[in-house]
Amino acid sequence: MQAGEHKQSEPEWVAVIGGGPAGLMAAEVLAEAGHKVIIFDHMPSLARKFLMAGRGGLNLTHSEEFERFLTRYGPAASVLRPMIKAFSPQALRDWCAALGEPTFVGSSGRVFPQSFKASPLLRLWLRRLAKLSVEVKLRHRFIGWSSSGGLNFATPKGEICLHPGAVILAMGGASWSRLGSDGTWGEALQNKAISIAPFKPANCGFDVQWSQILRKKFAGMPLKSISLSFGETKVPGEMMITQYGVEGGAIYALSSALREAIEDQGSAELLIDLRPGLNLADLTKRLKEARKGETRANQLRKAAGLSPLAISLLREIGPLPESHESLAHLIKSYPLQLTGIQSLQKAISTAGGVKFADLDENLMIACLPGVFCCGEMLDWEAPTGGYLLQASLSSGRWAAEGVKKWLLNLK
Repeated sequence: MQAGEHKQSEPEWVAVIGGGPAGLMAAEVLAEAGHKVIIFDHMPSLARKFLMAGRGGLNLTHSEEFERFLTRYGPAASVLRPMIKAFSPQALRDWCAALGEPTFVGSSGRVFPQSFKASPLLRLWLRRLAKLSVEVKLRHRFIGWSSSGGLNFATPKGEICLHPGAVILAMGGASWSRLGSDGTWGEALQNKAISIAPFKPANCGFDVQWSQILRKKFAGMPLKSISLSFGETKVPGEMMITQYGVEGGAIYALSSALREAIEDQGSAELLIDLRPGLNLADLTKRLKEARKGETRANQLRKAAGLSPLAISLLREIGPLPESHESLAHLIKSYPLQLTGIQSLQKAISTAGGVKFADLDENLMIACLPGVFCCGEMLDWEAPTGGYLLQASLSSGRWAAEGVKKWLLNLK
């Protein structure tokens, strides 16, 4: 029996493979519509990456204007548009409130649950799914399709083969494999001639050849209140100095373009404005008016308002310029050479995955009727700040609506 076939003699049920946010959302939508749903996950518990991502504050979504919001998805914005419009950032906030976890907008425009963490929200969510009679099968790893079209799972008791009425694949990307997103499902899909864009690190750190002095003194410290520029894109925020180089929110917002540049050219030059609140003329004037006789470090600290880390950063590329104009220009446009990309395993998320060209408008795989994809296993990427979770949840709901249409047409 093929994966999408329907047995009139058996109760209709849907398999959701993957117990992360996209899979849980798909299961909820289907269960609310009256379908029997079973979630399969190869880990000992659900939503492990979701919980880890929310430890420092769970970014649910972002409050910015819708059209600007969509630009965060780059080339995938057009295909994600109807999904995010159908389950918008405001709809996500309303969903959280109905679940019993109100939200608030932080100073950066990011949206957080009232509790700030992921675990209270997940507990409420799993309780709702239990009330909807959604079943959960843990330690069940999907390993492909049988010759009859059934779903093969490796379980602690051996391999099993199941034949649901429809399938939603929500197996995540390929980062943080210890939490479940290991990308091993790729082989099973490629065996069915499904096109998969190679996985690449997204929202990742980059290598910098720091001096031993800077690395020893400042690794683990943030460079705050700065602005980063690469190409035509400028991002305010902060970045973290690490033993290997740099990471952090502002870096992640540029990671796609930086990754591509390093892949193509071997390196990338990132420009840092160390004092975005001052224009070049005002900064130059302040430096000229600095007290004579003071050390250069004190002049930079008092007149330019630079931190010890920022001052050390300026010294990384050699002696400071004698000219006030040249020094001001360096502060406003500091060139940082990125020489490498951190590994896929260390990335927060991944680019690559199932190509949209192999899916129909409902996220059903064209060559596998009745099998739908959603979440991070699709070929899209976005920066941190709520964009990742929003698209995962929106695509999960979209795929579930597609399953509902599919099953209705079979009757």
